[in-house]
Order: sequence, then C-alpha cells, then structure tokens
Amino acid sequence: MSIDIPAPDVNNEWRLDTPGDQGWERSPRPDAAKKYFMVSADGHVQEPNDFLEQRVDPRYHDRLPGILMIGAGKNRKMVQKTEGFREPLTVRQIKFEGEDHLRNRAGRTPADRIADLAADGVDAEILFPNKGLTIWATTDVALSTAMCRAYNDWAWETFADFNDVLAPMAAIAPGDIDEAIAEIERCAELGFKGLALPCKPQWGPPDHNDLNYNLKEFDPLWSTICDVDLPITFHVSTGRDPRTSRSRGGAIINYAVHSLAPTMEPLINICASGVAEQFPTLRFGSIEAGIGWVAWAVQAMDEAYLKHHMFVRPKLDMLPSEYFKRQGFASFQEDKVGLDLARAHGLVDNFLWANDYPHHEGTWPHSPQAIERTMGHLDDAERARILGLNSAEIFKLPIPDRYLDQPDVAASAAAIAAAS
Repeated sequence: MSIDIPAPDVNNEWRLDTPGDQGWERSPRPDAAKKYFMVSADGHVQEPNDFLEQRVDPRYHDRLPGILMIGAGKNRKMVQKTEGFREPLTVRQIKFEGEDHLRNRAGRTPADRIADLAADGVDAEILFPNKGLTIWATTDVALSTAMCRAYNDWAWETFADFNDVLAPMAAIAPGDIDEAIAEIERCAELGFKGLALPCKPQWGPPDHNDLNYNLKEFDPLWSTICDVDLPITFHVSTGRDPRTSRSRGGAIINYAVHSLAPTMEPLINICASGVAEQFPTLRFGSIEAGIGWVAWAVQAMDEAYLKHHMFVRPKLDMLPSEYFKRQGFASFQEDKVGLDLARAHGLVDNFLWANDYPHHEGTWPHSPQAIERTMGHLDDAERARILGLNSAEIFKLPIPDRYLDQPDVAASAAAIAAAS
C-alpha cells in the first residue's frame, strides 16, 4: 500500500533539509539497497472517542476525560475535560492543512500505520496512548486503575495480531500496588512487550508525603516486573498536569519545562535509591523527553553521590550513572545535542530513536532527512544501535530475515532469541 504525502508547505519545508547520506555504509531511506533496521521507540495510537466509555464501569462515565461543548451562543466553546487538570482546557479551533492535516488524520488502523511507517523507513513501532495519556490524570486510584485496564483491553484487541511490529505498552496505575501487580501479570500473560507507568505514581504536583518510586513500598512491584521480564517506560506529560504556564510563551514553557523535564525524575529515583541495584534485570526508560539532558543528569547524580556522601543513603556498589548505563534508556525524535554527547559519555547503547508518529513534534513522514541532519557524526555501528537494535533488544522484537546478512543485526537477533 502506498500513501500520498503532500509537498510540505512553508511551515514544514525545513523538514526536507538534509546533507544526505553520502559515505554511509547503510541508509535510513526506505528504498535503499542496504537499509538500517529501524524501530520507532515512540508512536501514538488513535483511540476511538468512546474507547473508555465502552469498557469502564458506568459509575465512572461522568468522570471520564473527553471533549465537551459548553456555553451558548457566542460563548459556546469546545473544552477538554480531564479530572486532574485545574479547569476545562479550551480547545483551539485550528484548521490543519497539508502535512499537518495528514499527521492529524494518520494511524487510524493497524494497516494504515504499517504502510505509513514503511514509507518512513520504519520496520516496527512501540506504541503509547494518545487520548489515553489522560488515564493517569486523576487522584482517584480506582478510576485510574479502571481506565488503564480499559485502555489495555482496547490496545490488545486492536494490535494483538500485529504485536511484533506494532507493540503497545500496557498502561499501569501504580497508586494501588496490589492492583498494579495484578494488571502487570494479566498483561504479561496476554503478551504485551512492555509497560507504561506515569512519571509520578500519584497524580499531582510534587509532595513530600506522596508515594514515589524510590520508596520501599514499590519493591513488590519491581519484583513482579522482573519476574515477568518486561521493560518499563515513563512517557512525558504523565503524573502531573503539564499545562501549567499560561499566556505568553505558554506552549513552549509547558512543553520544555512541565512536560519534558519531569520525565527525568523516575529514572533518577530508580538509579539513586538502590532500586536498580536491588533489581539488576529491571529495564527502565523515559519516552519522548529527548536525550540532551541525560549526560548532565547522570553526571549530576554522581556528583551528588560523591560530594554529599555524608547524607547519602543507601550506599551503592556502583555510581548512580553506572546503573543507568546498565539498565536505563531514553528516546528522542530529533536531538542533535544529545547525539553529539552519546559517544563521549558512553550512552550509545542507552539511546532509542523514535519518529513519534503521527505527532507534530515527531519526524514522520521525513524521518530519513532528520536522521541525516543529526547522525552524520556517528559511525555506522552507532547509528544501527540507536536506530533500531537497542529497541529490538529491550522490547524483544523479532528482526525481519532481510536484515540478517548484516553482522550486527544478526548478533542482536541471536541475543533476542536467547533472551526470549
């Protein structure tokens, strides 16, 4: 199946800029004779509007997130209702055109996704909620648990037959640890390849008294996750309301500060608290928060561990950064700063490329150009790991036979088979 991609308008022309792939041993371009095996570590499903209402107990229906029309006459407007947000968010009426319109409409069916991804050079995709990112946006743990289970049911119904190429992450509400463990075990039995947890286990702004992932209360959760052998992911904009700043610059401030930055918190919790040391097979990572911050964050953890030794508990067998390098990962779409730091800081094996299909902040349908803009300084083996092999090994994705004549790909395929 081929897709019709319109020529970019003036707002998207920059996406075609590229120095090319001259001199590269392999290429990200879908029609290349020798192409990289590519996994997008972050894509978003297109849930139907009623996917929660069809699956959640009716007693919760009036509290489900959704889009409403409120007011009358000239004051009538569309709002997004989400229980954990401060107030209904006005939905701006924007007319999307060209590529922007295409992105808004893309990915409605598994077949459409596979065709769209193939046109972008992508062989497999790790899937996250879209509308469903609000399933954690409530202080009511029972409601969040019900919404997560409903999302998982819908995701498995939709993608189970495509799980090797379109792999949804099972959404887990960790506020009730016993219920979370039961859902993890259920989803592992179904065949999910990974888990999605919110960046903060209890919805809301930081609070010293709240449960957090560094606390021992979560040890049974980590133990279960290790038993079922599934990686855990923390996606941006989960755990607290990212729509915090208003008025001038709000769209940029909310994205960079209140959406991306909090995603580092659960990773640091796991590395600094001894969780990664206690559970050495636990794989954990941030999704869609970029990678430019990672080199700084692992250095900051080590600095605090060494200079604040008189305060630090527990004492670890390794530096915090070493646990991240052994067990952690982080995804990005287009992050030249992070890629420039990858080799020097020993992070090539921890970084996962993604096209964030079909979101506007992603690189679809011009991912090859974005890759060529940002990865030219890396060598062939480094590009191969970041573009697909790291993700394939973490999420245990089968690699198509057509790539197995490439020695590094064959080695990864053998490692995946041995671990499965």
